[in-house]
Amino acid sequence: MFEKLFMLVKNNAGRAIIDNPLIPEKSREAAMNDASSSIIEVLKTQVENGRLKDIVKYFQFSGIYDNPLISSATNKFANKLNNFYSIEPKAALETANALIPTVMQELILQSKSAQNTDFALGSLLTKLNGNNANMNTLLNQMAMA
Repeated sequence: MFEKLFMLVKNNAGRAIIDNPLIPEKSREAAMNDASSSIIEVLKTQVENGRLKDIVKYFQFSGIYDNPLISSATNKFANKLNNFYSIEPKAALETANALIPTVMQELILQSKSAQNTDFALGSLLTKLNGNNANMNTLLNQMAMA
């Protein structure tokens, strides 16, 4: 699943990373890894903090573009661009905004696809919690409540 998220980032990284003169060519793959890890870290933090309802709501109501999950992942990636690639904060945030919201919306679309079980919400949450529990059962209970 994490490799597939990286591929989503890579497929959407054109203007933000690949064509960005602020990111040296030798660092572009690392920057794409940092983008995917930023998304994973934000989602994982939500799971660890017991905020499953927020994640479920995010995936169910995908038209919410100003969602705190998107803002958190965007800011996390912008901080990495600033700290690891010495990109000025404003440019780092512009770069992150050009990539993260698009990838997260694509992630939602993929999670709703019957053909892509890796990104199904239950599977995604199970992987985020380190495969410690099957989250499909919990999601089914939440849907009944």
